[in-house]
Amino acid sequence: MDIVLVEGDITEQRVDAVVNAANSSLLGGGGVDGAIHRRGGPAILEECRALRASRYAGGLPAGQAVETTAGRLPARWVIHTVGPVYSRGEDRSHLLASCYRESLAVADRLGAATVAFPAISTGVYRWPMEDAARIALTTVRMTTARQAASTVREVRFVLFSNAAYAAFETALAESP
Repeated sequence: MDIVLVEGDITEQRVDAVVNAANSSLLGGGGVDGAIHRRGGPAILEECRALRASRYAGGLPAGQAVETTAGRLPARWVIHTVGPVYSRGEDRSHLLASCYRESLAVADRLGAATVAFPAISTGVYRWPMEDAARIALTTVRMTTARQAASTVREVRFVLFSNAAYAAFETALAESP
């Protein structure tokens, strides 16, 4: 499995699955979530509403993941995951790691070979970029190493800024 870092726009990635740093409502929002909903169009929102009506009436819990169509995105699916809000006094890193593990499990179930991730929880949820990068890369490596039969062949981290790219580049060089 290859890990690739890209500075750019996640909504432009030609991959099997794009991971959305969603809010628990699944109904769109700001940042990555809003960009995916805007570019992907109404088909994504329609499926998200159906998910809320059937399985997630109270919202998708942090650390879990669920898929929808990708609508007009150049991908087959969107995998929605809700990252935790950073709290200095509370270790919630297990929830952030779970976002990556659960998203990869959904990708495997779908048969996705290529998956694009944003830097989950680093925007309005305020997770420090360097720590988020370390958690993301360590979790992806450990998860894919344990799943010999995984369909995922490439995990692409699509980072919106040079600073985010640099943090992930450093974490990639330092991770086992």
